[in-house]
Amino acid sequence: MSEGDKEKDPVALKEEGNTLFKAGDMLGAVCCYTKALKLTDSQASAVLYRNRSACYLKLEDYSKAEADASKALDVDPGDVKARFRRAQAFQNLGRLDQAFVDAQRCAQLEPKNRAFQDLLRQLGAQIQLKSAQLSSTDARVQQMFSLLLDASAKDSDRQKAAQNLVVLSRDEAGAEQIFRNDGVKLIQKLLQSKQEDVVLSALRTLVGLCTGHQPRTMAIVNELGMDQLCAVMGSGASTVSLAACHLLQVMFEALTECMKREIRGKDEAILPEPSKELRSMLRHLLEMMPASNVSGPGRDSAINLLVKQVPRKSMKNPDNSLTLWVVDQGLKKILQVAGTVPELSEGPPLTDNSHMSCSVLLTKLYDDLKSDKERENFNKLCEEYVQQYFSQPGLDAKLRAIQTVSVLLQGPSDVGNRTLEMSGMMDAVISLCASEDVTHQQVAVEALIHAAGKAKRASFITANGVALLKDLYKKSENDRIRVRALVGLCKLGSAGGTDFSMKQFAEGSTLKLAKQCRKWLCNESLPPTSRRWSVEGLAYLTFDADVKEDLVEDKNALIAMIELAKSEDKTVLFAVGSTLVNCTNSYDVEKPDPQMVELAKYAKQHVPEEHPKDAPSYVEKRLVKLLEAGVVSALVCMVKQESPALTEACKESIARVFLALVERQEDRGTVVAQGGGKALIPLATDNTDVGKVKAAQALAKIAITSNPEIAFPGERIYEVVRPLVHLLSLECSLLQNFEALMALTNLAGISERLRQKIIKEKAVPKIEGYMFEEHDLVRASATECMCNMVLSSEVQKLYLATGNDRLKLLVLYSGEEDERLRKAAAGTLAMLTAEHSELCARIPGTTTHWLEIMQALLLSEISDLRHRGVVIVQNMMQAEKSLAEMLMESEALEILSVLAKGGEGAPDPVSKVAQNCLDKAVEYGIIRNREGKEEARGTEP
Repeated sequence: MSEGDKEKDPVALKEEGNTLFKAGDMLGAVCCYTKALKLTDSQASAVLYRNRSACYLKLEDYSKAEADASKALDVDPGDVKARFRRAQAFQNLGRLDQAFVDAQRCAQLEPKNRAFQDLLRQLGAQIQLKSAQLSSTDARVQQMFSLLLDASAKDSDRQKAAQNLVVLSRDEAGAEQIFRNDGVKLIQKLLQSKQEDVVLSALRTLVGLCTGHQPRTMAIVNELGMDQLCAVMGSGASTVSLAACHLLQVMFEALTECMKREIRGKDEAILPEPSKELRSMLRHLLEMMPASNVSGPGRDSAINLLVKQVPRKSMKNPDNSLTLWVVDQGLKKILQVAGTVPELSEGPPLTDNSHMSCSVLLTKLYDDLKSDKERENFNKLCEEYVQQYFSQPGLDAKLRAIQTVSVLLQGPSDVGNRTLEMSGMMDAVISLCASEDVTHQQVAVEALIHAAGKAKRASFITANGVALLKDLYKKSENDRIRVRALVGLCKLGSAGGTDFSMKQFAEGSTLKLAKQCRKWLCNESLPPTSRRWSVEGLAYLTFDADVKEDLVEDKNALIAMIELAKSEDKTVLFAVGSTLVNCTNSYDVEKPDPQMVELAKYAKQHVPEEHPKDAPSYVEKRLVKLLEAGVVSALVCMVKQESPALTEACKESIARVFLALVERQEDRGTVVAQGGGKALIPLATDNTDVGKVKAAQALAKIAITSNPEIAFPGERIYEVVRPLVHLLSLECSLLQNFEALMALTNLAGISERLRQKIIKEKAVPKIEGYMFEEHDLVRASATECMCNMVLSSEVQKLYLATGNDRLKLLVLYSGEEDERLRKAAAGTLAMLTAEHSELCARIPGTTTHWLEIMQALLLSEISDLRHRGVVIVQNMMQAEKSLAEMLMESEALEILSVLAKGGEGAPDPVSKVAQNCLDKAVEYGIIRNREGKEEARGTEP
């Protein structure tokens, strides 16, 4: 049957699926069964659903396994195999009652089936254990609540009870007991406590109850009410506010994620959609924006939640209805925060981070819009809001409008530019820069700085604003104004980027500006916001290599910047990240084609020039100085920040710096010791596409030269696998492919559980693909990785399956010139033939040159290759007598005889295995031992 006919024949597809299943290729089998289901009527589909369910069980996708088994039973309720598979799926999903019912039915239909009886016994024991756990926790729960609500109890006892309650809530049985024992009402009382530690315990207990459990979360949202939760989050205590923010985030995730997957518990069929609760939560968060009774940290937490929960996680998801709803219902409330000038009396309380957080939220909302119509509506709402205040009499209203424009310019800059172009806006900004009121000046100068960063406005400001900024910098008596004016000058002075030939200011001016920035950065008497602005200035000026050199030589300035990165001021994160990217030269630089450069010179066009101090030798010295100053600890702190200011662009900067820091092998231990390995894992999973690749490559470099079990202790080592597998992509460079393969080789050699994780991440087909790569190092590293992966029985099954050239490739690679490739291929072959004698019998059929390849291995001058060769020969001889005869009839006999004699000194493992081969040949009667031969020769006439 041709391939085309097979694709249209459900029976052939089913048979192919069965073959792939037996060979261990579960994904291939699923694909075949799925194609067959599309071509099959409902009556004949039961077997296909049942078979696909078996694949999903092997792939540990228990929700899909249960769904397919249920579909098979809908068609044929008497299908005992489908029922058994559903029971196994229920068991792994934790739905023991349903699993027991199915297993009991299977045992009734086939009482003698041992597998059914074993499963029934297992489930009975698990249900009893769960029941015992539930009954024992009942009394503990009551005792804990009694202590916590008893005002006369000792503080130490109440504290212990609170901790125990939190621990209990993290266990499913404990969480269920707390919930069923009126725990939510009791927790509600704890939330009203005046003691911070009691409130924190109540919030953390609620986190345990809600994590991953939609029914409980919906009940808790309805019972507690969002008013109370938002009031707790809006309270003055920052630790309580953060704990409440974390609880609401867990609630959001439970309500949204559980809509996409199987819900825990038995009553999921009758649960309503959680969209009502979601909208209620979002409405309350939006109402917190302009509320004057909400604390600054509480408002920041609300903004953070909106950033994380409203925009789509993936642009592949077409539904942006939540964003549209928030824009419609709450955009102007968000702009009220954006337009608040803290020094003026009106407006809600803010922190230093609030405006930056608003910018990020506005950017996320704008980027999530799909059409021009949606974007135009967003622009219109922003323009209406700005115009509303700008047209009012009085300076305060105009300042509010300018502050809103400033936040928009930091966020969705297209929207910011449109508001900046409104009639009279730019004139007002310029004139307010000359105001005698420091607050007015500050708002106007910041707007001017943010406008200068936009290409559309930079030329206008260069022409009209430079003189004004210089005047402010030189003549203002207030350092808050001077440092902001300085940043404006830095921004305009860095317009040429890293191009040495495109400097905006006179020689030496940039260095003077940078020196003043460093001076302010080290001045601890200045407020943190002003010191943050000095880092902002350095972020622009460090495009100049002279400035980079001066900064890394100034140890006090470096330490001050690192300490600022660890501080409460989250708005400094991007500036620090950008400065470090510039100092480490970890930005992308496209090297122009030399021919194009010559043509450009001939045509008298501008040609970018690299600064001499951007040469690799200078960069390496800068990296050493940054490490000595403790830059890794700053990067680790930056990654831990739970703030909208830690944007994806900021994460990308941190990933770039980490990659630069681990470039030298001798520095990797320092990075790991200071927490770099741990910090890189989230950067490799939640980042821009470029940032993910940079972080994954840094992880690969660490895993190649460090012991992965020390660099990534405990469960963390399993989190490293996915980022490494993502580097096995054609979009990544060959160096990244090579490093990922090397790192995976190390991981695959550690344990079977890690090999299973690599298999689960679908890495094996990718590794096989790279075994055909033209580049010698990549091809060899892929083969080395496969050498470790064949320790897993699932990978061995791929080589046992017929109809492919996997074995042939290993035999041919064992005869290649590349020593590294030969070692890897021969090692893989030695392991496979030791485990499966049937593979030995298939070696002669792979190539007519197999015997020459084996002999070449035995004759190799490299002991490792000789050893691998002699082991393969031994495996073949032990597998079948006919193979031994073929080998002994060739020159292999003579070679083995020489190898068996060994050399002088310690016993050689090669000689021992070679002697085993000869002994096997004697045992088969193919040859006589030496003593026999000598005796035979002695009796001849």
